[in-house]
Amino acid sequence: MSDLVEPGGAEAAGRAARFGEVPSTTLAEVLGGGQVMDLGIRPLWGPGPRLAGPAYTVRCVPGDNLMLHAAIYRAAPGSVVVVESGDLEYALAGGNVCAVAQRRGIAGFVVDGVIRDLGEVRAAGFPVYARGIVPVPGTKKGLGSLGERVRCGGAGVGAGDFVVADEEGVVVTPAGRAEEVLRTARERLAGEESQSLDDWEARHRAKVEAALHAAGYIG
Repeated sequence: MSDLVEPGGAEAAGRAARFGEVPSTTLAEVLGGGQVMDLGIRPLWGPGPRLAGPAYTVRCVPGDNLMLHAAIYRAAPGSVVVVESGDLEYALAGGNVCAVAQRRGIAGFVVDGVIRDLGEVRAAGFPVYARGIVPVPGTKKGLGSLGERVRCGGAGVGAGDFVVADEEGVVVTPAGRAEEVLRTARERLAGEESQSLDDWEARHRAKVEAALHAAGYIG
């Protein structure tokens, strides 16, 4: 039986809440670096809440923002709109687009590109992870795509994959592995919480010494 969950459904909302309790660092340890977006995709304001939810994927033509603007009227509440654009000269969205997305229940944006009106976005408390800001708006002529697999920050993202973004980074969990990854991540967190710093130091030192020995270090 597939683990896939329709974005916006009750089960997806429950998963999003559980993913929202897991730091991106823990998910990165479970999933590996291939599921982590590059460091250029960062929070544009903060400190803010951890962003978590199923991806609604968008591909924009470079220099054009039509498909993102269309997406805010199509993405289900709770979705994280994830955008591939390949452009850093024209803004994909501004304050009003983010305000409408927020009003419609979209959890936040993760965009491989730039936005504008950061002051308005920050004041509204709408989470946006992007490469930066620029004042120049894009055009609305290019027909990209919605709901197809995209690349954002070097990571592949499919519709319905679970995105977790916080000040440490952005991690993508494939939809079909969601429950497995959640279970492993929560077990890892529980183990860390039950461990004292003294215990951690002892295990860490033993691991470091073993690694030094294996590498041939004497000293």
